Amino acid sequence: MTDAELPVFQFAFPGPLRDALVAAVLDGTKTTTTALAQDFELDGDPLPAAGDRAAVVDSAERRVAVIELTRVEVRRLGDVDATHARDEGEGHDTVAAWRAGHEEFWHGPGYRGWLGDPRFTVDDDTPAVLQRFRLVRTLP
Repeated sequence: MTDAELPVFQFAFPGPLRDALVAAVLDGTKTTTTALAQDFELDGDPLPAAGDRAAVVDSAERRVAVIELTRVEVRRLGDVDATHARDEGEGHDTVAAWRAGHEEFWHGPGYRGWLGDPRFTVDDDTPAVLQRFRLVRTLP
């Protein structure tokens, strides 16, 4: 499969957060990410699997890198550990800080608007898809 044929991997929504996350992928700081299991269900997509490759896109939807998933697991949000939180590359030094940052995103107008549910909230039992990846290459 060519780079142009790879599925797209989007971090957050286009804008400053995506740009920061993509920069962290490109500089090697970000090696994990978290999605909610419901995101895949709502999009009609299967859960990702180790070995899957995808093209990371920036806020302009340009393909900037290829990543390969090395581990995927579904955990309760309350079971995310410090290693995963730290490896997200967002500067969180505790699970509590990581959780607060992610709840700000999931409880924010962008995510709630995408869901069509202005009251959506997560809790410890919300299924999360934890993905570990490696940067395969950057794209011109």
